[in-house]
Amino acid sequence: MLSDAELQSPMRVVIADDAVLLREGLVRLLTENGHDVVAAVGDGDSLVEAIEEHRPDISIVDVRMPPSHTDEGLRAAVTARERVPRTPILVLSQYVEVSYADDLLADRAGAVGYLLKDRVAAIAEFLDAVARVASGGRCSTRRS
Repeated sequence: MLSDAELQSPMRVVIADDAVLLREGLVRLLTENGHDVVAAVGDGDSLVEAIEEHRPDISIVDVRMPPSHTDEGLRAAVTARERVPRTPILVLSQYVEVSYADDLLADRAGAVGYLLKDRVAAIAEFLDAVARVASGGRCSTRRS
């Protein structure tokens, strides 16, 4: 786990999730913990635009977003990393999408993570993962 100072260091965050309740919940959680959510979007194209515009310290991305609800979030994250290299990306999803997850996690630049929503046991664990990825680290909770 990271130190309290690292966990409390304010970050500029972009959130991408088509589920309004989850997106707004993440905005509130991160804001209440001292971070600045610079954009909260509901589709992959908007995610790429927000990352290009705001150059956030980290982007938290869902896998399945409109229009087809398959892997648009992951594809957008890969595109964003191509356009703005080294952008920290934390994928937060219910699903293991192996091919694009592997593309992100194979990036030698680091600053990537893949958390399964049902494997995040505590808010402190989530905030630690956010701070770790934002500082250039990696994290992964993939099903066995």
